[in-house]
Amino acid sequence: MTMQAVWNGTVIAESDDTVVVEGNHYFPEDSLRMQYFRRSAWKSLCFWKGVACYFHVTVDGQTNRNAAWQYRHPSPLARRVKNRVAFWYDVQVQIAGPDRRGD
Repeated sequence: MTMQAVWNGTVIAESDDTVVVEGNHYFPEDSLRMQYFRRSAWKSLCFWKGVACYFHVTVDGQTNRNAAWQYRHPSPLARRVKNRVAFWYDVQVQIAGPDRRGD
């Protein structure tokens, strides 16, 4: 099934190859529409996944700060999410349908 990440009415990522961990869909990095993403300096530590780095998402002049995260060098237990990106802060992750696809 194809999943989409949508923010501010725009599809910012889309893939049929997401990995679900702790209820979050992790999208492959190459499924992101990179024109909407800018790396953040923010980092956090998960006791079992490792250090997460973040992205700001900007659509139509509005920025959702630290709305996406990624484990570039996860612990061995979390290797399935390496270089994949997950979302929060009002980014909607949903099943893509004919009426939901778009650029």
